[in-house]
Amino acid sequence: MTSKALVAASTKPLVVAILMSGENYGYKIIQSVRRLSGGRLEWSEPMLYPLLKRLERDGLIQSEWKLTENKRFRRYFRLTEKGRKEQEQETAEWAMVNEILVKVLDPALMPGI
Repeated sequence: MTSKALVAASTKPLVVAILMSGENYGYKIIQSVRRLSGGRLEWSEPMLYPLLKRLERDGLIQSEWKLTENKRFRRYFRLTEKGRKEQEQETAEWAMVNEILVKVLDPALMPGI
């Protein structure tokens, strides 16, 4: 099971990265995370929706209620320009962290540690 601290640290970048490919709604975001993680990350609606509200309050995403084919309303979320810029910066930061972890975890890449 993944630690709560790691899940908490990764929720925002994962949601924003998923929204980079286009607008999406909460349940589908949860399914995307489950699929992408091979079932190793299990998110719930009570965990996701406060994050979505915070991202919207911070101006990183916008939401819109839309009528679905089965005549029900669903709230769709999409990135703002500010959200896209922040995602680019966070992608670079996570890539740096990943690069360091790969080196630290593979002694052959980090002689002298």
